Amino acid sequence: MGKPIGKIAGSALTTRQFVLLFSAMLVTATGNTALQSVMPSIGRSLGIADVWIGVAFTSSALAWVIFAPIWARQSDHRGRKTLILLGLVGFVVSTLLCGIVLLGGLRGVMGAGVTMVAFALVRMLYGIFGCATPAGTQAYLAAKTRRGARTTALSNLSASFGLGTVIGPALAPLFVLPFLGLTGPLFMFALAGMLVFAAVWLQLPDDRDRLRRAKAAAMAFPAASPTGASVRAATSEGKATLRWSDSRIRDWIVSGAITNNALAALLTVVGFHTIDRLALDPVGAEQQVGLVLMAGAAATLVAQWGLIPRFGWGPRTLVLLGSAIALAGTLAVMVAGSLMGLVLAYGLACLGFGLTRPGFTAGASLAVPLTEQGAVAGLTTSVNGFAFVFAPTLGLALYGFAPSAPFLLCAGLLGATLLLYRGRL
Repeated sequence: MGKPIGKIAGSALTTRQFVLLFSAMLVTATGNTALQSVMPSIGRSLGIADVWIGVAFTSSALAWVIFAPIWARQSDHRGRKTLILLGLVGFVVSTLLCGIVLLGGLRGVMGAGVTMVAFALVRMLYGIFGCATPAGTQAYLAAKTRRGARTTALSNLSASFGLGTVIGPALAPLFVLPFLGLTGPLFMFALAGMLVFAAVWLQLPDDRDRLRRAKAAAMAFPAASPTGASVRAATSEGKATLRWSDSRIRDWIVSGAITNNALAALLTVVGFHTIDRLALDPVGAEQQVGLVLMAGAAATLVAQWGLIPRFGWGPRTLVLLGSAIALAGTLAVMVAGSLMGLVLAYGLACLGFGLTRPGFTAGASLAVPLTEQGAVAGLTTSVNGFAFVFAPTLGLALYGFAPSAPFLLCAGLLGATLLLYRGRL
């Protein structure tokens, strides 16, 4: 996993450092996608209406949107490694508590309604603290990578999300253990999170000393160094906050918000769609749901590890081409009537989303100087969380009203991206 980064000119990251960053992102993506693959079955087993599953995730997503920029701004002063570790703690604690709560509900210790309220509350811990990891890893990588290599480097890092969505659904059925049942994957991935935390804590160099040295050098030789003023500004507590409405990044952030909302709605609905389309029993359906999700994840990896490095597309091409491909795949998922059809269609959609995500992230990163990488990482991370505030609940509500409605909504969002940003990015 560290091999690609070693071939990128201008990167100061060692293979070990990249693997640690990648692993921090990978374990959280794997755990979250495993949860996504079993929640349709858990919800149906509890007798909960589908829409309430989306509502339960809303609290976490809202907290993510609020806290991601806060933690990212702190990374410019407190260090990126600190943020990565904080996020891993949030992931482990939240995942363990989610497993305990859902196990209690499935065992009849708590009623279904109480279970979902408790799940929403403990899941919020991941939104508050877990968002620190992607913001920290992106800022850590950007600080050590030159502009010309940053799109590919961020694409390699973003591929951790795609790989996680392969591993999560693949391993989730194996961890449905006799006593823990459908909650088994949560306990297993919380354990994996602990191991990654230990590895990052012991092996990843702390960048706080580098920040202190840069600040000291800027203060000692403000006129001699062409970067003195910018370094001092970056390390100053009074530095102005970078906002999404900043003209340099606004189009990138908005396009990312639109495409990510489409992805979030599709990802949330596709498990229920698979169960209903194939007339599956909820218990055991996680295998077919997992296969569909794995196909999408594999396609994401093809986009981020294969197509982007091979063709060297810039951020604008990634966003627009990715939106067009995702649009076609979303409509194909809507009409697919077999497991193979769902696998291929969802894979096509995720191939497109695998291009849009690194596209808008790299576009925003390249639009600001090195001194604002922590802030822009927080904004792009916040956008990723914002997608899960309204889209899952709205998608499932529309799905209950008309099964084709959420797919048409996603297609409309992607079409809007093509129309609005064809000549602007």
